[in-house]
Amino acid sequence: MRRIFKDPGWLDAWLTLEVPSEIADGQGGATITWVNVAGLWGAVAPVSVRPGEKAAVAAATLTHRVTIRVRDDVLRGMRFSWQGRVLFIEVVSDPDESGVYLTCQCREMAP
Repeated sequence: MRRIFKDPGWLDAWLTLEVPSEIADGQGGATITWVNVAGLWGAVAPVSVRPGEKAAVAAATLTHRVTIRVRDDVLRGMRFSWQGRVLFIEVVSDPDESGVYLTCQCREMAP
C-alpha cells in the first residue's frame, strides 16, 4: 500500500484527548466524567452534516475526520475537545497501515 506523507505543519489544530470515567453516585448508578489524557496536534476536516432533532429541538449531527500522529491509546468511545467543541471518536484507523498517522472519524452534536 502506498504511504501517505503529510507535512507536520499541516497538523495545526490543538486537541485534548479525553477518556470517559465512571464515578459512583452512591445510589447504585454512576456519573460519567471526562478525564484529560493528552494534548496533541492534529488536523480537523469537516466531512458532512445531517439535520435532525433531539428532544423536539432542532439539532444537527456533524462529522469530522481528525488526523493525528499514531498513538496506542486512542480508542473508539473516547473524544477530542477542540476550540470549545466536543468530537466523539467513532472509528480509528491507520489509513495506509504505515504506523505514522491515525485517522479518526468523529461525530459532533450541534444545537
